[in-house]
Amino acid sequence: MPRLDTRPRLADPDAFYEALIDMHRDLSDADSQLVNAKLILLLANQIGDADVLREAMALARQGVSAPAHPATEVVQ
Repeated sequence: MPRLDTRPRLADPDAFYEALIDMHRDLSDADSQLVNAKLILLLANQIGDADVLREAMALARQGVSAPAHPATEVVQ
């Protein structure tokens, strides 16, 4: 079974990061989220392995906690 490869593989990571930032330039927050979702689905299709994708999702979620919902947040 293939495993998620987390070794650095981008030839020019700075150029990739710049392109990623440029992709979001002048977009509203909602449009930026839509572009991110579309990119994720395109890359998931390219990867094509559900086990690898689940491993990537778990790794991405690690250390990130859900923020309190503003309507249920306790104010002291």
